[in-house]
Amino acid sequence: MTDTYPTTDKTLEVTYIGHASVMFRYGDEIIHVDPYGDIADYSGLPKADLILITHHHGDHLDSFAIADIEKPSTQIIGSPLAIRELGRGQALKNGEETAWNEFRIRATAAYNRIAMRSPGVPFHIKGEGNGYLLEVANLRIYIAGDTELIPEMEKLGPVDIAFLPKNLPYTMSDQMFVETARLIRPTYLYPYHYFEVDRETLQKALPAIRIR
Repeated sequence: MTDTYPTTDKTLEVTYIGHASVMFRYGDEIIHVDPYGDIADYSGLPKADLILITHHHGDHLDSFAIADIEKPSTQIIGSPLAIRELGRGQALKNGEETAWNEFRIRATAAYNRIAMRSPGVPFHIKGEGNGYLLEVANLRIYIAGDTELIPEMEKLGPVDIAFLPKNLPYTMSDQMFVETARLIRPTYLYPYHYFEVDRETLQKALPAIRIR
């Protein structure tokens, strides 16, 4: 799925590849998010100018997929644990910001408060993973990462484009997904990292938001 969004500068193309993998094309620049070789052959996809890694789990940090799209000038930004495991790139903690070409990039919190791997141990621990808020031209793009609805989201919206995960028990239930969307108020909303999704039901619950 590829959608095109005009901006006050260049055109932004958004391609949802699958699972938690996304590709952006902004003018001549290519940004990949969480490339994962189990859902796409990355050797046939455009080389990356920037790669964003949300966290260190294997379905988000895939060194083989990264190698397929990396070139000598590629910049990699990720959570501290992901960068430590990969062995290269720039680490961003929750709340930290950086600039890359025309983009402002802020690492946002992404974690579980309810779903536990074992008693007292969340599937995603606070501070270990990132979401990302990208700002370019007149657009604000939110990539949530693996997270539930968390208090830090209250200050994120509104955004133009959002990617929210929807798969129990690891991230959001359908109801939590809807509550999160109402909180951050995206114009366009992409469910991602899902096992199944009923777009018609989500659209009825969120009539003011365009579900992609």
